[in-house]
Amino acid sequence: MLSSLYISNYALIDSLSIDFDDGFSVITGETGAGKSILLGALGFVLGERADSFVMLDESRKCVVEAYFNVNIDIIRPFLEHNDLDISMPCVLRRELSPQKRSRAFINDTPVTLLQLRELGNLLVDIHSQHDSILLFDNSFQLGLLDNAAHNTQLLESYQSEYHDFVKSNKELDALMDKSRRGVAEYEFMSFQYEELKRADLQDNEYEELSSRLKMMQNAEEVAQTLDNALSLIENSDNSVLSMLNRLASLLNRLKTFIPDISSLYERVNAANVELKDISYDIQRYADDIQYDDDTLHVLEERYDYLNRLMLKHHVNDYSALIEKRDELKHKVSDYENLDDIIAAKKEDIASKVEKLKILSKKLHDSRMNAKEDFEKKVIGIIRQLAMPHAVFEIHCEQLDDFTSTGNDKIRFLFSANKGVMADDISKVASGGELSRLMLAVKSVAARNNYVPTLIFDEIDTGVSGEVASKLGSIMREMGESLQLVSITHLPQIASKAKYHFFVYKDSTGEHSHSCIKLLSSEERVGEIAKMLSNDKVSVEAVRAAEVLLNS
Repeated sequence: MLSSLYISNYALIDSLSIDFDDGFSVITGETGAGKSILLGALGFVLGERADSFVMLDESRKCVVEAYFNVNIDIIRPFLEHNDLDISMPCVLRRELSPQKRSRAFINDTPVTLLQLRELGNLLVDIHSQHDSILLFDNSFQLGLLDNAAHNTQLLESYQSEYHDFVKSNKELDALMDKSRRGVAEYEFMSFQYEELKRADLQDNEYEELSSRLKMMQNAEEVAQTLDNALSLIENSDNSVLSMLNRLASLLNRLKTFIPDISSLYERVNAANVELKDISYDIQRYADDIQYDDDTLHVLEERYDYLNRLMLKHHVNDYSALIEKRDELKHKVSDYENLDDIIAAKKEDIASKVEKLKILSKKLHDSRMNAKEDFEKKVIGIIRQLAMPHAVFEIHCEQLDDFTSTGNDKIRFLFSANKGVMADDISKVASGGELSRLMLAVKSVAARNNYVPTLIFDEIDTGVSGEVASKLGSIMREMGESLQLVSITHLPQIASKAKYHFFVYKDSTGEHSHSCIKLLSSEERVGEIAKMLSNDKVSVEAVRAAEVLLNS
């Protein structure tokens, strides 16, 4: 249930904190006092679109927090799926900065508005008088019946299979389309693949080929440079090796006079050895240089051929050309096995269809088992609401195709008048009848853990007298199954509530502010008496209020 609501800088509310309890509560107050503002703030924290003008003071941010204490199993799957803390109370918070930037949080973790809205839908149902047109929606009707049939887990199992079924059908359509385009596309890709296959592409070949070409195309210069390097090291009287040998001889003579100079002598000898190794490696490079026109021609042709292939296949480097070859190989293989793949996919879909038949049959049977009891309970309620001859029926048509909810199409049929055959709600129900019917179906849903918190926003508009009293009794009964909050202007309904909140406007300061308070027993008598007597409270109105509260 909604345990508390904190509102700061929202519309006419400067700062407000309200604690709620379980059962049936009502909110009353003068027109314009701020009852709708409370609902707006609650809708805001549940993820509805934020209007930029909601801030009372545009220099500071608007904040709304809602605290919920519910059976954790209701929201655990959502919290786990979204990697959110699992704790009670569950706290939803929404902020709007002066720069009109909106932020949302669940248990202090930033979330998207979509996530906030999804969780809000699990916790609260806000129903206004205009929402009764939802009864025209076949999917809404089906949802109510599934709720009565306790089909949540069965429907989840079905929808998981249905999702796989839809995915497999899309894959089959793509395969069939591929098959229709197949011959020409296969021949073209096969030609491309065979060309690359004949090219015998080897890893790192292009880089090695490029390096060899550079060397061969500059072989004369490379050979001359290597020869010059060897001459510097060893092939002249002034070569580096000759000079090192003379230096070693000089240092060797000095060892007799300066013993410590031996380390320098050893270092020169080591340099001599290293330089001889360098000379050996340079000679090896020089010996490896081979140049002939035929070899150069072969290398140049291969290099040009690889470049033409890269250009032809629109790739920028050699590794991408190899990837292109491997990709074409895979696609050609797919085409060659396409008939087998299609056959396997059709077999897979046929298996999924059998599973869907079994699950959709279970759904249908469950719905039909719940249908009669649902009809009886709804009729029992609406006949209390000045419609003694009302008829309510649920018509089920089984479709040939599967949908995301099975293969049942549900229609609510209704008649408020004696001797008139029940027909589609959208054709026969007036606005007042529709509101009362919606109350009836939600009352039945409330008994099946429909949602932890249900809020009615003046659903009693156009109702008075005995019907209002019946409405109040029904709401009180609903409050035994869930938390019900009703914004009302009818004393007959207000008197049935367990708790009574009063919204009023405080104009003592420079600006008017909306405020709310929980009425005491004595204050409730006065407020209901005021509602009965249009603000001019008489002794008779007070007595009538006391009678209503004790009824």
